Amino acid sequence: MKSIPALILIDLQEGFKNEEHWGGNRNNLFAEENAAKLLAYWRANEMPLFHVKHDSTEENSPLNPKNEGNKILEIVAPKDGEVVIGKNVNSAFIGTDLKERLDAVNIETLVIVGLTTNHCISTTTRMAGNLGYETFLIADATATFDRKGIDGMDYSSELMHETALASLNEEFATVLNTSQILEKLEVSTPS
Repeated sequence: MKSIPALILIDLQEGFKNEEHWGGNRNNLFAEENAAKLLAYWRANEMPLFHVKHDSTEENSPLNPKNEGNKILEIVAPKDGEVVIGKNVNSAFIGTDLKERLDAVNIETLVIVGLTTNHCISTTTRMAGNLGYETFLIADATATFDRKGIDGMDYSSELMHETALASLNEEFATVLNTSQILEKLEVSTPS
């Protein structure tokens, strides 16, 4: 790793519990637990971390700030003093100060977790890679929902997840799972 990595937790919000709203049949039901394991590691090692949440501008969205669904899930809830960045588009870099915050503390390496793999995770990961960050995307700490294609064909959440990861791996990021990134951190992070 180029530097001590920052953990970026994206859109781990109550509103995603409403599976039918997002397409149903969510995959990777342990994504939040894996994100929580990584969050605990970052906190224990006093490493930089950033919570990002989607503040939808759509009135009826579960993620609109006036709705309960906007709240970050308890399992990964920010503690006092931890940075929470609101966004209202897919990328955590657009319309936010995330890049400025990362640059201010000389972060060169990112570890990305959250929801959903083929939307905000993919968009943020692509931008992170394009911006020159060494980026690690954690496959088992991300998840998505079923999607309907332009021809009306149904695509399963697992297929959407796997194809999103395949599109990102070795192009915009290195895709690992939770145990692999923790092992990599144990080897490369100075004590």
